[in-house]
Amino acid sequence: MVLVAVVLVAVASAFARDVPVSTVAELRAAVQAAQPGDVILLADGTYAFDQGGWALDCAAAGSEAQPIVVRAVNPRQARIELGNAASGSVVEGFHVSGPHWRVEGLDVRGTCADDSACEHAFHVVGGAVGFVLRGNRIVDFNAQLKVNADGDHRLPDGGLVEGNEVFDTRARQTGNPVTKLNIDNASGWVVRDNLLYDFHKVGGVSYGAFHKGGSQDPVFERNLVLCAWHDTGGDTRIGLSFGGGGMGAGLCPPWDGSDCNPETVGGVMRNNIVIQCSDVGIYLNEAQDTRLLHNTLVETTGVDFRFATSTGEAHGNVLSSVIRTRDGASFTGDDNLTGVAAADFAAWYANPLEGDLRLRGDVSALLDRGGATAGVADDFCGRVRTDGRYDWGALEHSLGDCEDGADGSDGSDGSDGSDGSDGSDDVDDGSDDGSDGSDGSDGSDGSDGSDGADGSDGSDTADHATLSGSCGCGAGGATSLSLGLLALACLALARSRRRA
Repeated sequence: MVLVAVVLVAVASAFARDVPVSTVAELRAAVQAAQPGDVILLADGTYAFDQGGWALDCAAAGSEAQPIVVRAVNPRQARIELGNAASGSVVEGFHVSGPHWRVEGLDVRGTCADDSACEHAFHVVGGAVGFVLRGNRIVDFNAQLKVNADGDHRLPDGGLVEGNEVFDTRARQTGNPVTKLNIDNASGWVVRDNLLYDFHKVGGVSYGAFHKGGSQDPVFERNLVLCAWHDTGGDTRIGLSFGGGGMGAGLCPPWDGSDCNPETVGGVMRNNIVIQCSDVGIYLNEAQDTRLLHNTLVETTGVDFRFATSTGEAHGNVLSSVIRTRDGASFTGDDNLTGVAAADFAAWYANPLEGDLRLRGDVSALLDRGGATAGVADDFCGRVRTDGRYDWGALEHSLGDCEDGADGSDGSDGSDGSDGSDGSDDVDDGSDDGSDGSDGSDGSDGSDGSDGADGSDGSDTADHATLSGSCGCGAGGATSLSLGLLALACLALARSRRRA
């Protein structure tokens, strides 16, 4: 049996090949002709696509043992620009319908004059099981990632979104939903170690990431979310959500016209840091059996569990504001630190509103506050929580600052997720069609606290974080990452690279 397995691996390896490309034509040809095991290697440079529709049709089938990989030779030095030449055309970058594709280390930019045209950098549909999006920078789309079932109700289950930097350089002027990572229908997706910031829909609601549409067992872990970092212009911004604004009737399993309720089952959110959202940091909308574990929420309106099917537990979380139940929702857990004042966060950390959570003061209020929490093996930095008394929040402070501690195991086997209703009073539950990529789900505002400001993005197009070397991070320009945030981003990206 072992000999047979060795022979099969050897045969598969014999068909694997590196495919170097340096032009748009070569990239398209390589994608179209891709075989299991291909590694399509993009040379440094700019690859400009200026037509509507799919720039790259990733329909070929990889396998779990021999995925098809699209990778920059030098991380983030291959730049994909997606624009639209024809007025009214809609742009998608990578349309992935084949199984087991991986995209790594690219810099992907939307360059549409009309924000409504640059819809999705990556649209993962139907049979695209096992998709991996790792170590990329993805900028200026309504949804940098959109995932949903296809017309035959096939589900792209088992995806991984890891170590990416995702942001917009300006507020989105569009009637379309604005959600940076929008995952519908599919189950078993893990979203971890990502840096999400400056997402903003003028006059509407935007999300950092959500999972909805009848999904099972989603995991959001170790993500750093800054709703309003450079772009402080206002409107309603929600950090992370299970349920989002909800799916339209009949647009989720069992596809019989019934409501998509619950939106998610068995989700876990753990060790995330969410900062400066005008609305809730975590919104749980019809999210059943969710576990909310050791998250830190700074200057948000808290957590909402909303509607009767939102159930679960919350343990070890640290947040400004409170954990609410609304419209019949319920959760268990009284071992959370709520109502933390801005002055307390400022006393504990170097610059919390900039994402710099290096220690500066006495954090004894957080230390050794509970026993080992089931489903939490590590902290935000990926360090193993070794003693039997866990610190509250995303960081295990007894191990020192992130850059000082060992990196530990990723602890990300799954376990459940928490509950978080939206904190809002007026969710619009905008439904989406779930099938063609328009998610329609910006709608849940969750919000009682949107400031409705002018929508200026406050941001420029500086290069933000760059990747190189083992840590992979450097700074550039006036809007470069703060030192602490840079360190956290480095750790996340370096961990994801080691796991590749």
